[in-house]
Amino acid sequence: MSATEVHLTGYPAEVAGAELPALIADMVASGITAQDPELWGEKSVSEASIRLGWVEAVSVSAPLVPAINALREQLTAAGITRIVLAGMGGSSLAPEVITRTAGVPLVILDSTAPGQVLAALDGDENGTLEQTALVVSSKSGSTVETDSQRRAFEVAFRDLGIDPAERIIVVTDPGSPLDVSAREAGYVVFNADPNVGGRYSALTAFGLVPSGLAGADIETLLREADSALLEVSIDSHDNPALRLGAAIGGSLNGTRKDKLALVPDGTPIVGLPDWIEQLIAESTGKEGTGILPVVLTSLSPEVDETPHDVQVVRLVEDAEHLRLFERHKGEILVSGSLGAQMVLWEYATVIAGRLLGINPFDQPDVESAKVAARSLLDARPEQAPAAFVEDGVEVRATEAALTASGTLKGTLDALYAALPEDGYVSIQAYVNRLEFPQLEGLRDMIAADTHRPVTFGWGPRFLHSTGQYHKGGPAQGVFLQILEASDVDVEIPERPFTFGQLIQAQAAGDAAVLAEHGRPVVSVTLRDSGDDVLDLFQAVDD
Repeated sequence: MSATEVHLTGYPAEVAGAELPALIADMVASGITAQDPELWGEKSVSEASIRLGWVEAVSVSAPLVPAINALREQLTAAGITRIVLAGMGGSSLAPEVITRTAGVPLVILDSTAPGQVLAALDGDENGTLEQTALVVSSKSGSTVETDSQRRAFEVAFRDLGIDPAERIIVVTDPGSPLDVSAREAGYVVFNADPNVGGRYSALTAFGLVPSGLAGADIETLLREADSALLEVSIDSHDNPALRLGAAIGGSLNGTRKDKLALVPDGTPIVGLPDWIEQLIAESTGKEGTGILPVVLTSLSPEVDETPHDVQVVRLVEDAEHLRLFERHKGEILVSGSLGAQMVLWEYATVIAGRLLGINPFDQPDVESAKVAARSLLDARPEQAPAAFVEDGVEVRATEAALTASGTLKGTLDALYAALPEDGYVSIQAYVNRLEFPQLEGLRDMIAADTHRPVTFGWGPRFLHSTGQYHKGGPAQGVFLQILEASDVDVEIPERPFTFGQLIQAQAAGDAAVLAEHGRPVVSVTLRDSGDDVLDLFQAVDD
């Protein structure tokens, strides 16, 4: 029985049928397995030649499992009951889906919102700070979010009389600045393969160390992945990765559906669409093209009435469920275990990248938002005054015409009116997601109102995933930023700025870069949490 199943009918079957013969003749699948850097064209060779290590992640990572399990036993014996992960992008999204699917607790700290940082420091039902170990995951250690989080925990541990070297585990590339400093500090260090980019690192130390320490069965995960390797490497029409990559990245008669609706519908894997989202968006969204993943539920408006440029992918449980979904003509149905699907989607993404004619391993537009945020942190200018304030909600926009109505509803209507025919709305919530989970409900409301695909991202974590697509992909998006004005703030040791100032700079920096690319942005700042959220919902729903 196949490790994964990819079922195609209707349009995606026609697209795959048109693209597969060339992919097979060019031996693309076996070429990926052989780590051939020329598969994506001459301009991509230098980057691809140092970014294909993920195809052998299973064999490279297997020797790490005993060491991870032994460390978990050591931490448990020392009374450690709680694991916190400081990491961004693929470094946090892969462990999140692994541990959620396994049903084991892992605190994901991929935010600079002060309230969320405080919650990670304060502890929860799984343990206090005294019972906590921190995993710091960063290829270089220079990621500002992760570096700031590490500094905060180091001081917090010392304040309790705890040596940070007893509680901090580092995952990084060998020889990186973080590798050097962590070893000097006496921290436990796991090195990952440097020839693997962050979004392809799920089956490396970046995915395995925090997941294994949290209690997930990482040995089984690698076994699942191994079971899929042979079938995705064969140059055949039966190769599920070739079929999936062709269906999502290919075109038919010169047209392509460039939005990919990811719908969990019966799969036991929890949160897989969020991991797929960052993998595809950051890999393909560049040079004015790309595939926009849209994370949905089976009840989302885009599933009920699918826009012309949206391809629905349903993640189902198994082959039996595939047969039950025969009525969903024109959709892509995918099943398989978590490890096998990670391999499947990694292969399919780079195959789609070849069809798009782009380099799936670089992220040329991610750095621009980081530079803008650093500039704002250095200068720390006064925030521009709000265009208007309605019921305590401050409203700003990158274009004066958007706020000309002087009302929140009018501003949102003006933003939606800027949508092109093939456009999408991006909601970006730079808030403590532990306090504002209800904001995700805005996604379906706006989709129903605009009849267009709507994405939702927690800031700043999306900057390390879909942020690349927003700037480098097609100029189709309009953007709604949601910020919070909170009296809570947290100092960052040995830094001249706080977490509150950092997240504000990240939001403002990204808005500025989006504006430079001609993307309209509306920013709303919630000043009174609960009431403001209800006001915002009401404005959207009217």
